[in-house]
Amino acid sequence: MLLEPRLREALEELLLTLADDEFVLGYWDSEWTGIAPLLEEDVAMSSLAQDEIGHARAFYGLLAELRGGDPDAIAYDRSPEGFRHCRLLDHARTDWAFTMARRYVYDTADAVRLAALADSRYSPLAELVAKIRREEVYHLAHADGWLRRLAAAEGEGRPRLEGALAALSPDAATVFTPLGGEAALVKAGILPGSMAELERRWRDAIRPTFATLGLEMPGPAADPARGRRDHGEAFRWLWGEFTAVRRLDPVATW
Repeated sequence: MLLEPRLREALEELLLTLADDEFVLGYWDSEWTGIAPLLEEDVAMSSLAQDEIGHARAFYGLLAELRGGDPDAIAYDRSPEGFRHCRLLDHARTDWAFTMARRYVYDTADAVRLAALADSRYSPLAELVAKIRREEVYHLAHADGWLRRLAAAEGEGRPRLEGALAALSPDAATVFTPLGGEAALVKAGILPGSMAELERRWRDAIRPTFATLGLEMPGPAADPARGRRDHGEAFRWLWGEFTAVRRLDPVATW
């Protein structure tokens, strides 16, 4: 596909948002290694985190092919201000109910986004998404199972889940924050559907589950203009963690 400069720039932005979402979520989930509530979940969360970081690595690789450079440098050498993950992923790990609530919201939104991108006219992206979707099916099944388990739980489980969903609600739809070059991407068939349309599909997809479980649907993004910018202190802490070794010696060969 021939990419004129503005379209290439828009595609780079899309790839960066996809990569940063997976990268940041992967590192948040890795924080559960060794402290998950069940041994099998300790293993599961480590696997999920590894998958997400692997997906991020693949998206960074496509981005590096377009703009040149090293995928590791894109991932680790930016300042916190340079990241373009959605604000849904700015919240700290908190407790298990919060993590599962966020995973459900993100995984359902990501499933809609990936389903659209599977039909992208930019073949390297469509081919990569086809591979990623095969793993993401299991991620969504895991999150869906825990959402239902917590919603039906006695004691603290359901109140904690409801509190987590309420806290995440203002940022839930930021997965679908409009992109700067979105119109060009849609016109070229690289992004098959606007972010607004994908958000509508997502809401239609999750509404039956929320209704069945008696949970309140996520609201609209509280501040759409900041949906992928102005990241808070929780992310700055995480950035310090995942860049710590790289910053010790940026030119080291591992």
